[in-house]
Amino acid sequence: MSNKKCVREKYLYLSAMLRAREAKMLTRDGAERMIDAPSFEEAAKMLTDSGYKDMSGCSASEIESALAEHRAEIFSELARMSPDPEPVAVFRMRYDYHNAKIIIKSEAEGIDRADLMSGSGRISPEELKRCFVEEKLAGLPTLLADAMVEAKSVLARTKNPQLADFILDRAYFAELHTAADKLGSSFLRGYAQILIDTANLRSAVRTMRMGKDSDFLKTALIPDGGVDCGRILAAFGSADTLAAMYANSQLADAAAKGAAAVKGGTMTEFELACDNAVTAYLTRARLVSYGEAPVIAYLAAVEGEVTALRMILTGLLAGLPKEKIRERLRDLYA
Repeated sequence: MSNKKCVREKYLYLSAMLRAREAKMLTRDGAERMIDAPSFEEAAKMLTDSGYKDMSGCSASEIESALAEHRAEIFSELARMSPDPEPVAVFRMRYDYHNAKIIIKSEAEGIDRADLMSGSGRISPEELKRCFVEEKLAGLPTLLADAMVEAKSVLARTKNPQLADFILDRAYFAELHTAADKLGSSFLRGYAQILIDTANLRSAVRTMRMGKDSDFLKTALIPDGGVDCGRILAAFGSADTLAAMYANSQLADAAAKGAAAVKGGTMTEFELACDNAVTAYLTRARLVSYGEAPVIAYLAAVEGEVTALRMILTGLLAGLPKEKIRERLRDLYA
């Protein structure tokens, strides 16, 4: 028996448990039934059999809190159960970097924005803020700590919060790659790569759409994706050239819609296509019986489900037209 198979077999029980849970997750048909429910209250009650609290009497902010709490509970549970920390850490670290952005900008502006922070990270928002304010970052992951110091310096010097965000984004993806290498997971490497590729495609399309120059795009691009940053910069200025570069990749549809957006089309279809390409990659895990891939795919599915439910429930609560809610829905893993 190969070492790789021995490692994967550690995930036998967890993979089986998550496969059973996937059967109860929100499907596209389920989402459609919620949207078509006679009332917001009835739509919310459809979720009580899926492990969610009853949100039928909740306000928009309470819905947000309940969904975030549900996600954080799943992350914590699987962090305890996973044979390796990396599959769960790659999802939790995203919220550490999200919180870091808020902390750095809030401190610079002298405004408390604790309400925007998430409890789904590896480090509690309170602890992360304490470490930053007291300049005691030694206990934090090295890439995160170094990025926070650099982002603070850049923000103080340039007064441009976007440049500070770019530094933290690059550190997040670098840590994602480090986790994939440590785990030795080709599936996680592929996931990191398509996340980087969609982030870079989004940056290129937004930069061209806003009429900014290639120097701005250069600061936003993330290295180590499937498409070299140099090629993206070389294609800058021509939406059609950019789309052609992705023509034979997982992002072909997204790039075509991005080119249309640059020419004045809707950004909504482009953003949807980017997210759907990531979901399409994750569905490959269905072909894997056990191992880290089903765990990673399940956690990404939870993220997608929470996003969809937030969109549906807050949209219904606000009285948005049903078709408007439908057109914003991403593909679901389940």
